[in-house]
Amino acid sequence: MASQPGPLTKVGTIVVPLLAVVVLVFTWGRDLPGPVVVLVAVVLAGAVLSAVHHAEVVAHKVGEPFGSLVLAVAVTVIEVALIVTLMADGGAKTSSLARDTVFAAVMITCNGIVGLALLVGAWRGGVAPFSTEGTVAAIATMATLATLSLVLPTFTTSKPGPEFTGAQLAFAAVVSLAVYGLFVAMQTVRHREYFLPVTRDGEVLDEEDIAHPPSDKEALLSLGMLLIALVAVVGDTKTISPVIESGVEAAGLPQAFVGVIIALMVLLPETLAAHRSALRDRTQISLNLAHGSAIASIGLTIPAIAIASIWMEGPLVLGLGPTHMVMLALTVVVSILTLVTGRATLLQGGLHLVLFASFVFLAISP
Repeated sequence: MASQPGPLTKVGTIVVPLLAVVVLVFTWGRDLPGPVVVLVAVVLAGAVLSAVHHAEVVAHKVGEPFGSLVLAVAVTVIEVALIVTLMADGGAKTSSLARDTVFAAVMITCNGIVGLALLVGAWRGGVAPFSTEGTVAAIATMATLATLSLVLPTFTTSKPGPEFTGAQLAFAAVVSLAVYGLFVAMQTVRHREYFLPVTRDGEVLDEEDIAHPPSDKEALLSLGMLLIALVAVVGDTKTISPVIESGVEAAGLPQAFVGVIIALMVLLPETLAAHRSALRDRTQISLNLAHGSAIASIGLTIPAIAIASIWMEGPLVLGLGPTHMVMLALTVVVSILTLVTGRATLLQGGLHLVLFASFVFLAISP
């Protein structure tokens, strides 16, 4: 993988995340005036770019699919912390925040990021090649987790409303962790070759052709700075979340749209990293990032909120409504039809982007 910092200098990729953390410390829990909100947004954007750079350095050092896994898990763990924090502070009005954010993450990754990657890959070379075995396995895992955690609560009858009972939530948490662990084991150990990038002729690329891989010191520095940058991204997002909520309310938009905005901001590092991988004809890496994030988002969030629900008061709404269930089903069907061939054209990329645009539109106008 390339390890160029892009819009930021090499020094900037270290200074900006630290600056973003400093801004986070001085703005946390405070009502922010307009100019300070702009400052937070600027350092937030810089932290996103820094996170992408450091993720690519780490990925280059450890190889695929470990590199994609590091970024996906790191983002998801901090995203989960953000969700739990917002729910603990928000009371009953945030009862559906976990559902809204997780579902938004699935739609953004499986339609937005996948569609962008396929479109870029196909635009550059006519078709975008990838491994059928790995991508189909990832879609099957995502569909299983999403159905068990987000669809079933709408139809269970032990508790009124789209909620799980305590026992059902505990079961969903254990199953989510088990399925996620099984997928990671398949991805990194048993069938690692299914998640490696392939050439347009179908040849598996086990190693990236880079002349000077980063040293152990550089890789450890980037790993540390990646975690700092992601903490800054999520923390600064939390800092300006009241502004987001006020803006959504002032615009007359549904409260669920807050979850969409939060997911969009948190997933920016992965979106940019996936785009850059697609530009280098590494579509499989883009798909690893997208699907890995969707799976981690469900597989780690459900257990986390199951534990957090022990001390959090108020309802925990997890079940999707009819519109979202239709969008989830359509996403799964289109994903299978798109990915089963191992080669995608501009059409398939466009279809996923249309589904993503439909999700955003329906979030604004349900």
